[in-house]
Amino acid sequence: MKRFLISYKFSLDPEAEAAWHRRVGEFIAAIDGDPELAGRITYRCMKVKDGASYYHLAEAADDAAIQTLQQRAFFRSYTEETKRVAGGEVTVSPIETLAETK
Repeated sequence: MKRFLISYKFSLDPEAEAAWHRRVGEFIAAIDGDPELAGRITYRCMKVKDGASYYHLAEAADDAAIQTLQQRAFFRSYTEETKRVAGGEVTVSPIETLAETK
């Protein structure tokens, strides 16, 4: 399992957040609806309550799943939109699990 933490601060007017949340949901639905990605990529978006910090956790079953996702037009447009709402400041960190509950 490959895991990535994507972090940024939402830089647009707070009124634009609802549209961004819908866009995130559309991206997740596109992953779930893609027969080559469903079950091989999981994606979760979280936000600090009453704050502007966002954290996305992406998990891929293998490198092939990552490559397939990166080829999708919906991934490329979502990546560009993420950069836009973050004012260009997006950090993508590969992470590894040290321990976890069952």
